[in-house]
Amino acid sequence: MHDHDRGLQFDVSTLMTRRRALQLVAVGGLAAVVGCGSSSNGSGGAAATAAAPETTAPATGSAAGGTAEIPEETAGPFPADGSNGVNVLAESGIVRSDITSSFGSASGAAGGVPLSIALTVLDVSAGGAPVEGAAVYLWHCDRDGRYSLYDAEVADQNFLRGVQASGADGGVSFASIWPGAYPGRWPHLHFEVYPSLGEATAAGAKLVTSQVALPEDACSLVYATAGYEQSAQGLAQTSLATDMVFADGHSTQLGRAGGSPQEGMTIALNVGV
Repeated sequence: MHDHDRGLQFDVSTLMTRRRALQLVAVGGLAAVVGCGSSSNGSGGAAATAAAPETTAPATGSAAGGTAEIPEETAGPFPADGSNGVNVLAESGIVRSDITSSFGSASGAAGGVPLSIALTVLDVSAGGAPVEGAAVYLWHCDRDGRYSLYDAEVADQNFLRGVQASGADGGVSFASIWPGAYPGRWPHLHFEVYPSLGEATAAGAKLVTSQVALPEDACSLVYATAGYEQSAQGLAQTSLATDMVFADGHSTQLGRAGGSPQEGMTIALNVGV
């Protein structure tokens, strides 16, 4: 069920070089106005994320301060980006910052430890300059390791999926829950970066598809709380060194964690494109 492949979207994305996509940014492709129903303002990025509570999980990893290019990774079998039949990107309401609940005709919500996610899109060829207006589509599993729109128990839900446009600082922020650990994978977040909201909501050409690795110490804190019992077992059965995605290196993908399970967790990462 959790076998991963690159799928059609990876093939499509190779047709447009990152240089060409960034040129589209420069000529105003990012100014596209998309009629996606009610949308949250995504221009604040990391600076717009609510102040983190006093951390009990030490900030982990240096990737959040780096400007190196993030590696291309598999979107996995549950992207819902139109590459395998399901396309949540075309639905009104997908452009939002709070992805905890479903939208549209679905009404469910994902339970778990609150998580604030801050990603900053940077142009590596321009020395790490922020990329304004890039669209980030982010998704991940719930605390039981299930993906909305795919796993049978949540196939009628679309929570834990959303799109935001980066602000002048290159940042986007999402309110979510800490994902669980399921067999065969290290805890992670999926994301795709598009040159504009128009490209994202049309499931168009991407700048990059990648994943964020969650720090072990922060995972251990969260998985010690009620509701994450299965994840505690899953975490003990894998490692970053053996994970099918991160085993070849994760220095630019390891998020920096903060906060506490009681007050809410945070994760931050610079995304070099």
